[in-house]
Amino acid sequence: MKKAEPQQLTERLLLINLYFTQGLTLIIGIVWILLQKRDLFEVLALPDHLQFLWWGLGLAAIMLIMDLVLSHVIPQESMDDGGINELLFRGRPIWHIVCIAALVAVCEELLFRGAIQHAIGPYWTSILFAVIHIRYLRHWIPTGWVFVSSYGLGYIYLQSGTLWAPILCHFIIDLVSGLAIRFRRGS
Repeated sequence: MKKAEPQQLTERLLLINLYFTQGLTLIIGIVWILLQKRDLFEVLALPDHLQFLWWGLGLAAIMLIMDLVLSHVIPQESMDDGGINELLFRGRPIWHIVCIAALVAVCEELLFRGAIQHAIGPYWTSILFAVIHIRYLRHWIPTGWVFVSSYGLGYIYLQSGTLWAPILCHFIIDLVSGLAIRFRRGS
């Protein structure tokens, strides 16, 4: 069987893959939390304070600034994801980018911060998070950046005491990144 290259992906196939993997991520996260004998509704409970907004928005701002700096300092080929993000967001309507960012933020944070980090801590969770973002593994800089970002998400989860801080941060980062790709001029 011949291995598929990212350039062979169609927009439709990429979306099917995205929704399938996020659905699987959500199911695994829910099952894992239940196997830990934890209350899923408690894990997803909205906090009674707004402090989580500062954690989520603050880390998102820091990460977006760092990403902007990295994109100007590091050669573009060192940050290449094989064109996956470009294919995913380039022609996408704004409402769909918002939906994708929300879906990914909730599903991935429920699994990684809500379930896995509870079991193995933020360091090993961040290593696993970097590994599953396989499209970056060809280049050490984006892989390292995904690890650091994940560790930051784990840190604000611990500091805020709510899963909604990393969900908000993840959502803002994916939304801004998706919109930047959508509205970027030229190549």
